[in-house]
Amino acid sequence: MTISDRIAQMMNTDQPYLTDGGLETWLIFERGFELPAFAAFPLLRQDEGRAALVEYFAKFLDVAENAGRGFVLDTPTWRAGVAWCDALGLSAAEIMAANKDAVALAKTIRAARETSDLPIVINGQIGPAGDAYDGDRVLGIAAAEKIHEPQIAALAEAGADLVSALTLGTTSEAIGIAHAAIAADIPFVVSFTTETDGKLPNGTTLADAIREVDNVTGGAPLYYMINCAHPDHFRGRLEGGGADWLSRIRGVRANASRLSHAELDEATQLDAGDPIEFGALSHALGRMLPNLSMLGGCCGTDHRHVHHIATAAQGGS
Repeated sequence: MTISDRIAQMMNTDQPYLTDGGLETWLIFERGFELPAFAAFPLLRQDEGRAALVEYFAKFLDVAENAGRGFVLDTPTWRAGVAWCDALGLSAAEIMAANKDAVALAKTIRAARETSDLPIVINGQIGPAGDAYDGDRVLGIAAAEKIHEPQIAALAEAGADLVSALTLGTTSEAIGIAHAAIAADIPFVVSFTTETDGKLPNGTTLADAIREVDNVTGGAPLYYMINCAHPDHFRGRLEGGGADWLSRIRGVRANASRLSHAELDEATQLDAGDPIEFGALSHALGRMLPNLSMLGGCCGTDHRHVHHIATAAQGGS
């Protein structure tokens, strides 16, 4: 698979690129949108929703530009896989068209904002085919490949630079996604989520998960990430970890809240945590992850949190 110049630049920077925060939580709690099945991509079909998406990403691009950082521009397609057709009342064709539209929107944004000082990588975001936080849920490798293949192919055909599978809770789904991405000939990233003990929902450690996926796929993922957990939940697992797997983690998108996934699911108010503390904690992960090349946020975070990631690196506020 071909690694674009933009990706190569991102992976060789000494200043991690920035990305956005918790898109879905921002849309729900800050803009009042209803997101069935937590899906943001249907907003692409509404003028108001599309404008909100453009507004949202503009705030983060401003942060990156002011900080002199590159930016990873995600498509709002975390729930845009065929597994969610029934829940959303949409056909597979409609959802695949939305994936291509999402890449087209990202390209429009990039054309308007990219400069030599603000390089932008377009990332086709995919999510799990079910509840990632259910430790008893198992999707086999073959089933995962089949269910994720249409979305990955659509994102690749539309011209995303890479695809990233966020909030994965099992290695079997990650391996199936790897097979689908290899078939689509597109660079891909695997991002695991953890519970408050720093382990995947089924009890697998990050070290074992990364080693297993690398062993089965021949090290095919471009890199690994951690997302949808507070830094306090997983940083203890990174301290003193083996160089073989720690060096494979290049991205972190943490939650603002220290609440567990179960507690967040029941929350009726947004827990944005402390953006300044969040920035400092996220930046500090670079001391444990020698190849860190991308930082951003997940649930409960917005442009303020990412701003403080950048200013923590600069020693300011």
